[in-house]
Parts: sequence; structure tokens; C-alpha cells
Amino acid sequence: MEVGRLPISASQRGKLISAGYTSLSSLSSLSPSDLAKDLNIPESEALEILKVASLTSRLDKQDGNHAFVNGAQTAWDMLHEEQLFPRITTSCADMDEILGGGINCKEVTEIGGVPGIGKTQLGIQLAVNVQIPVEYGGLGGKAIYIDTEGSFMVERAQQIAEACVVDMSEYNDLLRKGNRACQVRIQPNDILENIFYFRICSYTEQIALINYLDRFISEHKDVKIVIVDSVTFHFRQDFDDLALRTRLLGGMALKLMNLARNYSLAVVIFNQVTTKYTEGSFQLALALGDSWSHSCTNRVILYWNGDERYAYIDKSPSLRSASAPFSVTSKGIRNSASNHKRIRMM
Repeated sequence: MEVGRLPISASQRGKLISAGYTSLSSLSSLSPSDLAKDLNIPESEALEILKVASLTSRLDKQDGNHAFVNGAQTAWDMLHEEQLFPRITTSCADMDEILGGGINCKEVTEIGGVPGIGKTQLGIQLAVNVQIPVEYGGLGGKAIYIDTEGSFMVERAQQIAEACVVDMSEYNDLLRKGNRACQVRIQPNDILENIFYFRICSYTEQIALINYLDRFISEHKDVKIVIVDSVTFHFRQDFDDLALRTRLLGGMALKLMNLARNYSLAVVIFNQVTTKYTEGSFQLALALGDSWSHSCTNRVILYWNGDERYAYIDKSPSLRSASAPFSVTSKGIRNSASNHKRIRMM
């Protein structure tokens, strides 16, 4: 359970979240004096917060254990469910191939790369493609787009939506050939209306929104993808306390993983790059350190190879390491114009 649901005042919940205490487990081993110091409150008030947290945790464990026993699922059922559930296409056949068909639901996929490589373009493409109707092989869902950098452009989203509708119309004509083709009902404006956009300006806003998503998605059950562009931006500034940053990121990652699993949706988080000193030289690496790399199911790195963009599967429990070229066009993400496969160069 998250501290955002504790039966305490809103100001107390806000202080807990700002100090990095996002889950009940993060409060379990604290003393009242330590909590009082971190929150800048009287020790008596800290003691009352810990009592409420302890009682809530015990009640939550009782309910959780009961739910776990009743909700058991066999591995065979899980495999069958995964095989039946469609993936979200990237609109690039080569990238879909190395991803096993596209972005998978019930998983957290991290995508990182240098500025200008096409991260936001891919994010917008996925927010559009998740809405492809079921009869066209899509999920027919809606998207949540969390923008921390201000890089989302609605004009670009409209371009990609228009291209998506054209692609569906062409596919429809090809599929039916001489028969009378059915009209594509979804229109670009419908696609834009199904993207829930959140602009985030601080790390506290980001944490608060992630905690709120559970309620939001329960009210909008057709949401099938959550995109965070980027997860890094507000956590690379003004953080002298790295332990605090680790606690905040850990709590946020756990929340995103739970959302993916509980609501059968895809979570895609974009990451920036930084320099890392390895074996006597500086190399590019994804930001937030090695511990953060364990917070996602799959990790995809976008990189330049000459003048061509590539996607590389860097980490996955089910996908083999492989790379594929892709292009960013006026229509969105597409196959690379070049058929020449180059070796991976990071």
C-alpha cells in the first residue's frame, strides 16, 4: 500500500512523499525521532504517523494474503494469456520483430538514447498505435502521456494520427481487394481525444501523479499504455541526497510495475543518457545508475550508426539481444529506407 492512501492529513502525506517515503515498507523500520527529523515535525506527530502506518500495514497484509490465495494462477494460464494478448506495434516492422511483435502489455519497457534520436517521436507513435481497433490487430485502447520535459507536440501527434488512419484504410483495401471495403471509423480527432496528457514540472508532481494513476486508470479502464517522457528529467537536478533519490525512484518503479500487471497495460518509460567512466574511458550510458536498470522488464537503447537510427535490445528476460534500423519520417516511426544491416556501434 502507498502512503498516499494513509488516513492522515493531506499535508502529512505530502511531507512523507517529498521526503521519499512512498510506501508503507519504507516506514516500517523508522524511529519517531528519525521521521520527525526528516519531515521537520514534532516527534509526537511522527509517532502518531508511524502508529497509523503500522496498523494500516497489518490490515493490508491480512487482506492481501486472502486475495493472494484466492487469486492464484497457473503458469500455463499465464502463457496462454500472453500469447492471446496483442502487442502494440511501433509502425516499424524491423523494430517489432526484435521486440517479439511490438511493445508487450503487463511489462515495463525502458527506452533510452541521446537527444534527437527519436524517443518522443516513438512515444507519440505508441500513444497513437495503441488505439488501432481490434479488427486491425490493435488493442483499441487509450493512452496516458506524462510529459516531464515539454517535448510533446500536439501538431506532431495529429500528423502521426492522420498517417495511422491512412495506413488502416490502405490495409483495409488490400485485405478486401475486390470486395466492398468497410469504412475506417476512427478519425484523427478521435485519436487525439483518447490521449490523456499530463505536463509535469517537478519530481514531487511526478511522484504524486504516479500515485494517482491507480485511481485514474480504474476510472478509465480502456487505458492500455502509460508513457513517461522522460522519467529522468526531474531526478537529475537538485538531488544532493542520492539515498533519497533512490528511495523515490524505487517506489515509483514499483508503482509502475504494479500498474502494468494489475491493469494489463504497457508502461513505456523514456530515459536520458549520461557519461560513465569504464575501463579507462568515458562511455555513454543510460541515466539513473545501475540500480535503476533493474526497475524495468525490457530495456531498449536507441543509437546512431552513421546517419541511420537503430534500436537495440539491451536487456530482456524473453527477447534475445538484437538490433534493427528505423526511421523518423513525416508519418512517424517507419522502416529504415536502407536495407543494409550494419553492426551495432554504441
